[in-house]
Amino acid sequence: MDRAGAYLGGMNVLVIGGAGYIGSHCVRQLAAAGHRPVVLDNLSYGHRAAVAPEVPFYVGDLGDRKTVTDLLRREKIELVMHFAAYAFVGESVAEPLKYYENNSAKPVQMLLAMKDAGVSKFVFSSTCATFGIPKEMPIHENLPQAPINPYGQTKLDMENMLKACARAYGLSFAAFRYFNAAGAAEDGTIGEDHKPETHLIPLAIAAAAGTGPALKVFGDDYPTPDGTCLRDYVHVDDLSRAHIAVFDKLATPGTGLFYNLGTGNPASVLEIIRSVEAVTGLKVPYSMAQRRAGDPPALYADSRKAVAELSWKIKFPQVGALIETAWKWHRTHPKGF
Repeated sequence: MDRAGAYLGGMNVLVIGGAGYIGSHCVRQLAAAGHRPVVLDNLSYGHRAAVAPEVPFYVGDLGDRKTVTDLLRREKIELVMHFAAYAFVGESVAEPLKYYENNSAKPVQMLLAMKDAGVSKFVFSSTCATFGIPKEMPIHENLPQAPINPYGQTKLDMENMLKACARAYGLSFAAFRYFNAAGAAEDGTIGEDHKPETHLIPLAIAAAAGTGPALKVFGDDYPTPDGTCLRDYVHVDDLSRAHIAVFDKLATPGTGLFYNLGTGNPASVLEIIRSVEAVTGLKVPYSMAQRRAGDPPALYADSRKAVAELSWKIKFPQVGALIETAWKWHRTHPKGF
């Protein structure tokens, strides 16, 4: 295999945002599946150490049309995966233009670069936030999409942009709307390292280990079994494998596919705390706080479409096993990368 040559049976895949949390796990899963990943990341949130040294790595921005076009041609890219969106909901409310620029405007330049280079297959990291506060549960693909914050809106804008490109240019794409990505690589070598960290499981682990402050639980009066919010936690490697399983579905020009990804087995905030305590053997200090505006009581997925059409198998259906992988990473990397 030469530098720009595909593995036998595999594809040359550009992973934009491949040094970030989900992107870096997907890079590893691509290599394990026999594909040849190439990473483009501006390192604003990603970590160079999250990507193996043998993976071709380019520091650059998805909004730089010439850079992306040249890279697509040089590496003979056949498919692009996009994990480079900003994803802090609260920040999107406070700084909406930052989100519209990075999540909506810059991808226009990326898609133009793909058109320039003749690359017509695309896999997009979307979100269940496009549904806003859904009218029914679990959330299936055909529910109305009504985002309640700029983050969710920019993801929906991107989905609509992809549908228009499929009609006009024959772009084939899949968009995955997933729920709470969590966990770490099973061997403990890469994991979740956000600054700032906003996700419950790493915050609970940090509180237990004493590397972070006590946890705040926002609301204990929701109409749920224990009064705290229910969320669907899906392992980051399970997410990655679904993204790769869709490749064979993108052969026909103009294909547009949408999938929800979650376990369908939600856990409450208090259940997460108890699971972290069981896995770590440590107490999670926490206090109760008022509800946050816009937090629905429950969000969990109906992923039957992905299971049926992609033969997607969820390796981590229970949150305890998922937390074990997260604890392995955080225990051995207390300061992250």
